[in-house]
Amino acid sequence: MENEWIIDVLTDLRCFADKKGMKATASALEDVCLIALAEMEASKGAELGLTTRHEGETGEPCHQLAGSDVA
Repeated sequence: MENEWIIDVLTDLRCFADKKGMKATASALEDVCLIALAEMEASKGAELGLTTRHEGETGEPCHQLAGSDVA
């Protein structure tokens, strides 16, 4: 995936927000990460001529953050 870098950036921002006690911001960034992953999947499907939706799928970086306790 050529746009994986954005997931890395969002993950870093989410971890930083979590470490600084910015829980709402961290939660919102996790949501944004999931949205970005869904859009990337949709874009990949469109390139292949597919029209299916992949709701609820997560990628490795954001999935690892779900429920994690960042110290």
